[in-house]
Amino acid sequence: MKALLFTCMLVPWLVAASAKRFDQDSQLIPGSLHGRELRGYFSDHLNLRRARRALPLADKPDDSPIPEGGDAADLPTCLLCVCLTGSVYCEEVSPDMTTVPTLPKETAYLYARFNKIKKISTKDFAGIVTLKRIDLTGNLISEIEDGAFAKLTLLEELSLAENRLVKLPMLPAKLTHFNANNNLLKTRGVKANAFKKMTKLVNLFLGDNQLEAVPFIPDSVRILHLQNNNITDVNIDTFCRSNDTYYLRPSLNEVRLDGNPVVLSKYPDSFTCMKVLPVGRYR
Repeated sequence: MKALLFTCMLVPWLVAASAKRFDQDSQLIPGSLHGRELRGYFSDHLNLRRARRALPLADKPDDSPIPEGGDAADLPTCLLCVCLTGSVYCEEVSPDMTTVPTLPKETAYLYARFNKIKKISTKDFAGIVTLKRIDLTGNLISEIEDGAFAKLTLLEELSLAENRLVKLPMLPAKLTHFNANNNLLKTRGVKANAFKKMTKLVNLFLGDNQLEAVPFIPDSVRILHLQNNNITDVNIDTFCRSNDTYYLRPSLNEVRLDGNPVVLSKYPDSFTCMKVLPVGRYR
């Protein structure tokens, strides 16, 4: 009878201790998560495990320690970055990432923002013909070799914003979105016909640079940002055509020229083909 009584007293204690140990191991505090949040926790955990299983074996991160003072170039890309099917996320990588990482062959989307990449060479994207979007915002890029993007025939979106570029390389003809805001670009660093063959370009962002003139703008462009440059004048051929009085630009519905020295009211004939007037200084 005493043994039976002892067993009855011991079982609840073991159950409680086991539950407490489970809570400690899982880092879940009893009563802190409602049913919906708890389901969300396990759902997120399951999705993460599935994502890790979807990675190629060679790209699965190991638990090897990162040597102090090491270079990101010495480590496997998918240890430094998050690699999901077709996408690579390398943002604010530590140790410092100073070059474009070696990408899996099937990469379509690269996000390598806020690192310390200084140069883009022709070999960085060689063989990665599947790329559709590259975002290199917030690096230290001051040089891009001509031809670095030449073979990226599927590339549609390219962001080089917040870098140190003084000139633009040759750009892929099929781009629909190009962002080079907040660089050191001057007119001599942007070829006169840099955008002429880009007949699918919709968004063109060149604000907060040092441009002295408006470059050639393709008819396809809908949003044009040139704010905070050093543009001093425009003429009838900047947006319209002096030899065609019937020419119209119905697609261009947003133009920013604010923060430039140019006084737009001095050039009233320069905007007759447009359905909206540029944002900027008029007096």
